[in-house]
Amino acid sequence: MPTQSEAQGRADDIRAFRAELDRLQAEEVLVLDAGRRDAVFAHHEALLASLATRFDIDRDSRAKQLSLGMRVASFLGALALSASVFFLFYQFWGRFNELAQVAILIASALGSLGLTVWIQGRDATGYFTKLAALVAFICFVLNLTMLGQIFNITPSDKALLPWGALAFLLAYTCNLRLLLLAGIACVIAFVAIRMNAWNGISLWHTLERPENVLAAALLLLALPLGVDHRSRPGFAALYRVTGLLCLFVPMLVLGHWGEGSYLDWDAKTIEQGYQTAGFVFSALAIAIGARRDWPETVNTGIGFFVIFLFTKFYDWWWEIMPKYLFFLVVGLTAVLILVVLGRLRRMARSRSGEEAP
Repeated sequence: MPTQSEAQGRADDIRAFRAELDRLQAEEVLVLDAGRRDAVFAHHEALLASLATRFDIDRDSRAKQLSLGMRVASFLGALALSASVFFLFYQFWGRFNELAQVAILIASALGSLGLTVWIQGRDATGYFTKLAALVAFICFVLNLTMLGQIFNITPSDKALLPWGALAFLLAYTCNLRLLLLAGIACVIAFVAIRMNAWNGISLWHTLERPENVLAAALLLLALPLGVDHRSRPGFAALYRVTGLLCLFVPMLVLGHWGEGSYLDWDAKTIEQGYQTAGFVFSALAIAIGARRDWPETVNTGIGFFVIFLFTKFYDWWWEIMPKYLFFLVVGLTAVLILVVLGRLRRMARSRSGEEAP
């Protein structure tokens, strides 16, 4: 049984095949007689009809454009409904006693979650399910936040654990990458705050120690290696991109602000070490991404390699070079990077051509 993404991929392949077949016939490279062409067309129509009965697929480019619009509308609708719930609570909150407030919070969280489960069983498109899932997550976050205010509970990072757990549950159940990103954000924040606490630093000074998120980077990069995400397209890529961001952003910051490191070294030594690590790890990301066919990893690695390179240029030459010469060097370096990447791209294409037979 194929998944929704596999069914949509098959429909896209059929559409691309038909377009290419029309070009080949127009160029008289591959000319099918009417019988064979009708047989192929009938087979594809039967396959598309079968997939359409089981999945909500886009059979043509117009349907694909409408689906994009539905995704945008679903996202905006979820934000609007969540904002409506938030302001509704605060508009009338003071009129209820403490018992009623607690009952309303629990009912809204459980009710929105139950509504999501009910809609999922009846929504073939998935758009209404995703909208309800986002509202359920916002209601749950609001629930814990306002319960803490009612009972005067000191704010704690432990609230991130149930928030993240629900975000992951809804993300994997409803195949919703936005909630997966919310769950990942909760994990990153919790790890960073825990690292702070273990080092005796206040919760409110978490951002002053960029190294706190490096542990989260290792976790996020390792997780898709041990979990099969083939039935959920984009999940593994999102883990890798957020993991690389948690790796490279601290390196970029500490490469110019050594005082923010836990290391008891000279600030200049720390900065040079992180600058070197930035170049090494971004190059490794490019190499590993190219080898494993992870385009998002390659693009992230290239982006940060260029950022590290240009910030190094700034440190070296901004003060001593005329500005026109500095930007000329930067422009020529960009051209050199394009030449190198183009050469690597041609090598990859030639290698894939050799492996094809």
